[in-house]
Amino acid sequence: MSESTIRVPSARLWWEISLVLALSVGRSALYSVLSLVQALTREQSLGEQSTSLNPGANAQDFWDVLYQFLGQFFALAPIALAIYFLWEPGRSAFRRIGLDFRRFGRDLGGGVLLVAVIGVPGLGLYAAGRAMGITLQVDASPLDPSWWTIPLLLLAAVRAGLTEEVVFIGYLFDRLRRLGWSTWTIILSTAALRGAYHAYQGFGAIVGNLAMGIVFGWVYQRWGRVMPLVIAHTLIDVIAFIGYPLASAWWPGLF
Repeated sequence: MSESTIRVPSARLWWEISLVLALSVGRSALYSVLSLVQALTREQSLGEQSTSLNPGANAQDFWDVLYQFLGQFFALAPIALAIYFLWEPGRSAFRRIGLDFRRFGRDLGGGVLLVAVIGVPGLGLYAAGRAMGITLQVDASPLDPSWWTIPLLLLAAVRAGLTEEVVFIGYLFDRLRRLGWSTWTIILSTAALRGAYHAYQGFGAIVGNLAMGIVFGWVYQRWGRVMPLVIAHTLIDVIAFIGYPLASAWWPGLF
């Protein structure tokens, strides 16, 4: 069944998009922008301030770990909601947006390629932003010896990859196409939303994630699959959440 066979009123689509965004990336983007505005009003410059990728990830207590796990689990609900809205009779939403394992080898290769294309320039933008004083110092959570710390961080990385790529790319591309938006309007709009989502890290992160959104949107338009984007995003976050703290612990003089 093609997309054109099911007509959904524009008003209903806008309500649906608003609900999904209010429960997921839209709410976080608003809080992120407000966090940046708050940072700009402080006496310290942005370069003298810091923020954390995963506050509280170094849990020592069983209840802290349980609450963190439940928090990550319930954060998957907006993703499930977006996929539910994409489902149509006789058509799997997972297949429609390419969130399946049919081409996992190719998706994995594409994801690794995207890490190289996005990850290295992203580090350069972060360094440039820090040098110019327009990016906050981003502190990754230290790794404590508890066995559950790394699994929780891995879960956080997977959740972040799924949230951003399923909602920003898979869901919004489908819905905004139905509203008659052009491809590049969709790519630039979702990229701008992605940049706002990371505004709490400063202007360097806004630029970097805007570029990432443009690249990922263009790749999705060409490949038609979300899975390589989820893999790439997850790998980038694994490096940020786990690789950076390990490198800082092993080579403190370098990092």
